[in-house]
Order: sequence, then C-alpha cells, then structure tokens
Amino acid sequence: MASLVIALVVLVAIFAYPLASDKSPNANKMVVELSAKPIGYKKTFLKVPKAQQPVSTSFLERLFFGTPDAYHWIPINGWVLLADGIQVRHYIDEGLEDNLKYTYKELKVSAQPAEVKQLLVTKTYLLGTDRYGRDIYSRLLIGARVSIGVGIISVLLSLTIGIVMGTLAGWYGGWVDYLVMWFVNILWAIPTLLLVFAITLTIGKGFWEIFIAIGLSSWVSAARLIRGQVMQIKELDFVVAAKSLGFRDMRIIFKHILPNIAGPITVIAASNFATAILVEAGLSFLGIGVQPPMPSWGLMIKEHYNFLIAGNTMAALLPGIAIMLLVLAFNLLGNAIRDMLDVRHQK
Repeated sequence: MASLVIALVVLVAIFAYPLASDKSPNANKMVVELSAKPIGYKKTFLKVPKAQQPVSTSFLERLFFGTPDAYHWIPINGWVLLADGIQVRHYIDEGLEDNLKYTYKELKVSAQPAEVKQLLVTKTYLLGTDRYGRDIYSRLLIGARVSIGVGIISVLLSLTIGIVMGTLAGWYGGWVDYLVMWFVNILWAIPTLLLVFAITLTIGKGFWEIFIAIGLSSWVSAARLIRGQVMQIKELDFVVAAKSLGFRDMRIIFKHILPNIAGPITVIAASNFATAILVEAGLSFLGIGVQPPMPSWGLMIKEHYNFLIAGNTMAALLPGIAIMLLVLAFNLLGNAIRDMLDVRHQK
C-alpha cells in the first residue's frame, strides 16, 4: 500500500500540469474576487485576451513548466450580447457586482454569437480556492513536485556524502575514523533545523538551495550507519581473502562491501526521504524554504493556517494531510524493506 501511495504521488508530480485545472506556471492564476471559496465552487468566466500574447511553448515545456495564460479571467454573474460587443455583470463579492462592457475588437472575435460564447467558460474549483483566488487542487498537485524533488535530491546528496565518509571511517579506522566521527558528532549535536537555517542563510533561499541545504544536513545518520556496517563486514572471511589476494581498497569497497550493505542503505534512504519532506515543509512554513509563487505544501499551510479559525479549514488541512500520508508511506516502506532484509526474522 505504501508503495502504491508513493508511486501515485510520483506520477502526480510528473504529470501535475496535465492533471491540473489551472495549467498556468505554478498554478498562480489569481482571481482575487474568488478568495477562499469552498469545495466544489462553480463560477462562470469571461476570458478576455491579454494585450501581449505569450509565446507558444513545446510539449515538454508545457509538461514541466505549465502553459502561460493568454487570457484575463473575469468572473461574471450574467451576460448580454450587444451589437458591438458584450456586457457582463462582473462578480465582485456576494451581493456585489458591476457592469462591464467589452467590444468584439477587444475580445478579438467577430460578432458571431458562437465565437463570443467560446470565451464564456464555467469552471468548478474541486477543492475550493485559497486567499488569493487560486485553485487549491492545482496547487496541491504541483506542490507534490517540491516534496518529491526535495526527497530525491537531498537523499542522493546525503547518501553520497554519507557513503563516502562512513566507508572511509569504517574501512581505514585509526585517525581517519577519529576525524570523521569527530566531525559527525559535532554536526549531530546541532539541531537539524538550526543547521539547515545556517546553510540556507549561507547559500541563499530558493528552490535548489533548500534541497542542497537539507541534503548537507542529513548525511550524518547515513555515515554512522554505514561506518558500523563496514567495520563488521571488513572482518569477514571473503573480505580478508580479497585483501590477501592483493586487491586494491577501492575494488574491495565497491565490489564486495557496498553491495553487501545495500539493504541498510535502502532503509536509511527511505527514512531520509521522509525526513527531508518534513524539514522542507517546516522551512517553507517558516518562510525560508521554497519561495512564492511556487506552490509547496508547507507554504500552503503557512498561507492559510489562520483560515482554521475562520471556518475554511480545507486550504490548510489538505496540504497537511498530503504531507502526513506521504511521510507515513515512506516510513512504512522503510520498515517493510528492513523486515524483508533482516534474516533474523526470516523462517
């Protein structure tokens, strides 16, 4: 079940824009008149072409970066066709509206009713809107990219450093082990969030910077685990035999030791993935993680946690539930891998 949840989130992250109802970059289409609308809210819009049309993009650009919006979306309560254009009742708030008129030239259509009606669209907000009138459903889908991205990049970075440092300490021992573990113990004594703060303030705030900061702060657990595993395996007969045959250290490490500790490495990778998602959400909530308008589940909670008091709970609860389910899935997957690879529990 955990694997299915993770696979589903990965697919959603990859195909976020095709699945989203708001396909604009970062799902950042603001309709301020529709602030904090409930689940399933429906509204009719008049699409008014922008004066400067966006440049057409390729399929891959649309898949990964979205499609620049070519229209201004005007929420309306009703409309009437005129001889030279269309008059709409512009929705401002509940019980508040004004009249707007657009000529056919402004709308870039002819006087044919069929052409004008193509600019009238009724849209359903499946999960409602946020405080800026953006589609929560679309931002939730695209926000999955941040969580999956931070997990992948930080795990690759933390495992790379952890494997190198842990293997060197466990294999060579002596002063190398002392130096590595001295450094590991210093980092271990610093709270993770405080360490990430320091790294973030050094390299800056942003999409890639936060991924690197989390990766640089989470390698110590991997290094300690790998060091212990290497110290055990290097005393086994097949490693001693490889030494006596004169094999080089790097060959023994890469061909004989690392393949035999792939199980523990996989478990720590799953654990670090879950930790990275939580840390990124916490940093974004504090305002030093992913920066607006890019959607992040932690940032979405920050922007709407005060809605819990106002009664519109979905804007804050939905990203929180998404974080909880994804972290739980990775923790369960790590436990399952550990039980599968632990020979002591196998009959």
